[in-house]
Amino acid sequence: MSRPDLHLAFWPKGVARELHVPHATLPEYLDVAARRYPHKPAIVYCGGASTYAQLAQRVDAMAAYLQQRLAVRRGDRVLLLSQNCPQFVVAFQAVLRAGAVVVPVNPMSKAAELRYYAEDSGARVAFAAQELLPALALERFDAVVVHAYSDAVAPDCAADELPDWVAAPRQPLTDARLHGFEEALALALPLVPSETDPEDLAMLPYTSGTTGHPKGCMHTHRTVLASLAASQVWKGLNVESVVLAVAPLFHMLGLQNGMNMPLVLGGTAVMMPRWNPAVAARLIERHRVTVWTAPPAMLLDFFSDPEAQRRELGSLALLSGGGAAMPEAVSAMLAERHGLDYNEGYGLTETASFLHGNPLLRGKRQCLGIPTQGVDSRIVDPVTLEELPQGEVGELVTHAAQVMKGYWRKPEADREAFIEIEGQRFFRTGDLAMVDEEGYFFLRDRLKRMINASGYKVWPAEVESAMYEHPAIHEACVIAVPDGKRGEAVKALVVLKPGFRAEVSEQAVIDWARQRMAVYKAPRIVEFLDSLPKSGTGKILWRELQEAHRSRAQENTP
Repeated sequence: MSRPDLHLAFWPKGVARELHVPHATLPEYLDVAARRYPHKPAIVYCGGASTYAQLAQRVDAMAAYLQQRLAVRRGDRVLLLSQNCPQFVVAFQAVLRAGAVVVPVNPMSKAAELRYYAEDSGARVAFAAQELLPALALERFDAVVVHAYSDAVAPDCAADELPDWVAAPRQPLTDARLHGFEEALALALPLVPSETDPEDLAMLPYTSGTTGHPKGCMHTHRTVLASLAASQVWKGLNVESVVLAVAPLFHMLGLQNGMNMPLVLGGTAVMMPRWNPAVAARLIERHRVTVWTAPPAMLLDFFSDPEAQRRELGSLALLSGGGAAMPEAVSAMLAERHGLDYNEGYGLTETASFLHGNPLLRGKRQCLGIPTQGVDSRIVDPVTLEELPQGEVGELVTHAAQVMKGYWRKPEADREAFIEIEGQRFFRTGDLAMVDEEGYFFLRDRLKRMINASGYKVWPAEVESAMYEHPAIHEACVIAVPDGKRGEAVKALVVLKPGFRAEVSEQAVIDWARQRMAVYKAPRIVEFLDSLPKSGTGKILWRELQEAHRSRAQENTP
């Protein structure tokens, strides 16, 4: 069997094995922080800062507006469409304080996608940044509260911290369904306390999955706080933690680590409207940032920037993240040049982010870590659902307090996503993994991201990690393409570092790879690209690339 207790021999000292989930709601933590630290910066953004007292006051005023002017009631869903900004935080907290449910959506969504989110969730009220209004179908909503990022910008904000779309002044609203964000706050309506329960729905983030329409993940205050409480203790975070919040807040990585975590701690979030490595380096130095959760691609970009080499980054105590394995070569660079370890973890939208983690003092590279407090994860055969012995690759299934309650109005998806083991409900992650002899979990890819080359199974993540050791490779994505002889062939899409394009050929990379990995694993085809498409959180869109190149290969087949 997969021995779910193997990892206990390496359990971090001072961390309880079980999790006491707070019997509370998220807004209660803002109340506590506002009473304890009224003058402490809660959010730093574009040269300005909002204290906890100011933030709590704005949240109460907006929640009252939702209740009294927009008739938002307990359990109603409210769409939230915005880039990172303090208004996002106010809107998120105000919806919860009114007893309603936040539906955070990707600001890059197109009109058809936004229509689907609104219709599927049943949201009739929305918050939206002014530049995103054209994508919203106004007829679908009773009311939309509109904000301008520039209202949160300090007069002396540095030019390189201020993209044009952030600096844009507030525009007049021409539709009766549109309500001004600042005008709503200025009314300062009295708040009627909501009878919110920890088991009430708090948010409904959508996950795309592998097929079909996106599905809403039903997270309660309890499931969200279970993830945050475990992460806080596991990572040793505290009230003095200063967090760099640059990952998009609509996504669980940014929402939990960049927004909810500092508010739960009473810490400070240094928020960036968009990614800029030079600005990030300056902000880390200026505000003594201690914690940064980011995907590997973002950290690779950051530490390659000349500004990061010049700035004092000694305050950084913890770099963490997940979503993709940190390449071995990049981990080695962080340790050698900066004395930093990248603490890799594992979580999903369905688990409110934090689920597995590497012990801070005994981490393994390119590893999902071990099940954290109260988490029971197993490896099962994806077909028979029988538990597999330690060392074998199978599907990772998990039981934990932070697992969502289910998919919104998708009972058929729930039946596919959950199984019962020993009387407990386990979530099927769809990730292929294995457990080593010490109980650490290692990802081997998504169930559908396996290359079958002449009967040999090739895990793209393993090949990608090896390719990052090539001195000329900046980024790599390994995909499967049709091969008449082998069924599928391994193809590597590569972005070279500046200056190497004239020095390195595709064949040279193939030859190099064949010297370092089994011939069936080594890419048979290498193609150089100027860039790789990425999601809002920095994940390389391998599936998009694979489908495009597979179609192209089939068209060229006689």
